[in-house]
Amino acid sequence: MYSIAIVGRPNVGKSTLFNRLAGRKQAIVDDRPGVTRDRREAMGSLAGLSFGLVDTAGLEESTRGSLEDRMRKQTEKAIELADLTLLVFDAREGITPADKFFANEIRKAGADVLLVANKCEGKAGLSGIAEAWSLGFGEAIPVSAAHGEGMGDLYDALVDMAKQQDRLADLTGDAYNDADVDDDDVLEDAPDGEDVWTDKGAERPMRIAVIGRPNMGKSTLINRLVGEDRLLTGPEAGITRDAIEIPFSIDGREVILIDTAGMRRKSRIDEYLEKQMVDDALRAIRFSHVCILAIDAREPLNKQDLAIARLVAEEGRAMVIAANMWDDVQNRSEVLEELRYRLDQSLGQVRGVPLVPISALHGQRISNLIKEAFGIYQRWNMRLSTSRVNRWLEGMLEAHPPPLVQGRRLRIRYATQVKTRPPSFALFVSRPADFPDHYMRYLAAGLRQDFGMEGVPIRLMMRKGNNPYA
Repeated sequence: MYSIAIVGRPNVGKSTLFNRLAGRKQAIVDDRPGVTRDRREAMGSLAGLSFGLVDTAGLEESTRGSLEDRMRKQTEKAIELADLTLLVFDAREGITPADKFFANEIRKAGADVLLVANKCEGKAGLSGIAEAWSLGFGEAIPVSAAHGEGMGDLYDALVDMAKQQDRLADLTGDAYNDADVDDDDVLEDAPDGEDVWTDKGAERPMRIAVIGRPNMGKSTLINRLVGEDRLLTGPEAGITRDAIEIPFSIDGREVILIDTAGMRRKSRIDEYLEKQMVDDALRAIRFSHVCILAIDAREPLNKQDLAIARLVAEEGRAMVIAANMWDDVQNRSEVLEELRYRLDQSLGQVRGVPLVPISALHGQRISNLIKEAFGIYQRWNMRLSTSRVNRWLEGMLEAHPPPLVQGRRLRIRYATQVKTRPPSFALFVSRPADFPDHYMRYLAAGLRQDFGMEGVPIRLMMRKGNNPYA
């Protein structure tokens, strides 16, 4: 696959161009410089061309070991791996000393470069385009990433460069479309007497989002899984801003790992940038299959941890709790027992959710975490035959009949599973509006226990209708 890295100094519109070529808003965009930190990858297309895109942090001079220095190393890695580098500058500001400095750095790397003059709405950047000859990369391509101007010129330049590299064929493949999570697929009935799990998207990657509060070790965990420093990490809280997707293979199964920004309580979010970061994390949850919620095992379960877990359950995603920093925990058996108790008491809708103590920094129990993620993904895809569900329902009704309402017994005529991901069941009842919540919880707990769906969110829908077996 042909790969294009978008680089330049901060606040020249790299992420805006990335979003334009990706065809949707993926990277967070803000007026302040230095918003992008990690390198973010996506598939892009332009008038029939398709290619891999890499958005990078702004190139800045920095001191060794600083956050800016780590960001710069990520950008240098992107340039090294890319087939083509788009060096973007702000045509309205013209060529700055920083542009010249980093143009020389890119030239030393030996990369193939196209110079892109952004923010050229109308005639705004004519003087900057003329100055760009001084960088030594030839004529700049005038574009406006925000308004979509100049994309034809960029197309011509990409084709010419690919011809020079003898890579034109790699630019003409099919554009990529993200797989959804198939929440609304209506099921055919499962074979009688069988527990079946079906992954309708088995040919597509399994999406695992790593979520949690800031500074919970989410990026460290993903780096440990992929075996390289793919994401920025450090003692600073809130390093990750964009939701970064990383393709990976685990035991022959294609997986997309998604790193997300730390999610604080709404009352503490007062900046537009952080609101975008949280929205990006929420979007990652919505389009994931499994969420790994990272918590700090050294402290009691936080209210925000529980709020995030409830959000995942409401979205119907499968979930695993990763109790990180386990290597620093004293009295481990007591801590684990307390965490388990608090989770079961506070998250009744996903009672039995897997809890795995890990150390992302030292790689302890990471394999157990992945095993639990695959296991709950399988349970999340489970479907049951209608006949077996109704035999189970008869036993539940006999053990605890529905309550009386206005002197009349509520009746459940029959039940059937209508969807997976998460398992969803329709109950055909006499008076849907009068069924109490506590009886719904009783039925959901019975399904979870009797069919091995521990930790999986279960949806029950009350419907009024005729019994087809009558």
